[in-house]
Amino acid sequence: MKISEQLIAMAKRDLDTRTRLAADGSLFDGYNSEMQAVHEANAAELAAILDAGGWPSREAVGAEAADAAWLVAQHAIGLPDFQRRCLALIAASDAPAWQAAMLEDRIRILEGHEQRYGTAFDWDEDGQMSPQPIEQPDDVDARRAAVGLPPLSETIARHRATSDHRPPDLAQRQRDYTAWLKKVGWR
Repeated sequence: MKISEQLIAMAKRDLDTRTRLAADGSLFDGYNSEMQAVHEANAAELAAILDAGGWPSREAVGAEAADAAWLVAQHAIGLPDFQRRCLALIAASDAPAWQAAMLEDRIRILEGHEQRYGTAFDWDEDGQMSPQPIEQPDDVDARRAAVGLPPLSETIARHRATSDHRPPDLAQRQRDYTAWLKKVGWR
């Protein structure tokens, strides 16, 4: 199988699993073990590709496959070192700037820092899907525009219109999330 086909198959496996688990609601009860297994298997495959030839560029594998590689990296939330490695490689590649921005935000939030681009969202204390803390929030739309992202207000509206699986106990969810972050090595 060509690398491009392999990458596209990994993204399809991820998205198909997500769709199926979302349909029965099990995706939204913590980090689903089946979803985690897909993320980890995909990350292992991508790591082998990286070891053999570096980041799969758009020029080398095509836009769809390169975007699939980014999706695999973005979803490998239980693998801190792998995500950091991918961010360095993406930032030095021909990937769209928004991909590095989104992965950087994800890593910063998982590490306990403020994000720069406002791409990481979670449920707030009022039960609304909201951006997690943002560094220099007054300048966020300029940073977003510089990497090809729409204004934050548009993204907030989209997230709130499509997020309907509010956890029943936000405080317990936060405790579980914090414990998970420590367990996998983000904090």
